[in-house]
Amino acid sequence: MEATSEAPMNGKRAAVGAIESRKTVLFVTAPGAISGSLIYALDHEFPWLDVKQMDSVEAACVAFAFPVALILIDPGLLSTAQRMSAELTRRHPHAMIALIEPDSQNSALVFPDICESQLVRGVLPMNLRLDVWLSVVRLMLRGGEYFPVGMLQSYAHKIASAPQPALLYGENPAEKSARVDRVADLTPREMQILEMVSRGLQNKAIAAEFSLSEHTVKIHLHNIISKLGIHNRTEAAARYRDHQAGRIRITSANPG
Repeated sequence: MEATSEAPMNGKRAAVGAIESRKTVLFVTAPGAISGSLIYALDHEFPWLDVKQMDSVEAACVAFAFPVALILIDPGLLSTAQRMSAELTRRHPHAMIALIEPDSQNSALVFPDICESQLVRGVLPMNLRLDVWLSVVRLMLRGGEYFPVGMLQSYAHKIASAPQPALLYGENPAEKSARVDRVADLTPREMQILEMVSRGLQNKAIAAEFSLSEHTVKIHLHNIISKLGIHNRTEAAARYRDHQAGRIRITSANPG
């Protein structure tokens, strides 16, 4: 009798455990944007996932039967998601939030905007081979950040194709002053990171200081170096010190 009663009990515990381990993934995008074959692939690869599709950020700000582990948002809804970020994170505090990217080689996304976002932690390309795409989804379900290399290369190409500043060799004092002044064109976050670089801190320490990923810090550094027309972090640190020295001279010349 004991063996007979134990089997149903074990089965019941297994069923309860299966229910408790289930998670939800939300696709927030236009109706029909996610193909049925991809949904089928997700169901087959992750049978413990409950896949939901909705066409608005508002619809995602509700409770679901199982905890939300991943929210994938259409880039066109990013501004709305940013505006509703407090409600999204309140409703789904443990969810990884990423953008869906139809074509990472010709991305319409702007990396500085993504890096400055406190909400978005990755980009899911939709033009990957299926097994690779599922691997990226698996990474994101575990909380991992992912940005496609193709998108990085595309953005780097745009930066490289932009008009380059004049060579530093033989520049006169006026040119040097204009070059140093370009530091003032950096965003507040870029200035913070540049200041850390000038103090000799490495990317890992900078990331920890501002609660960013090392990947995000690298992108900020790439933007800083491109904006200043320099080649490496050593030159970036020197440029920051020149900028600070210039500010001190102006303050001394205009006391009070």
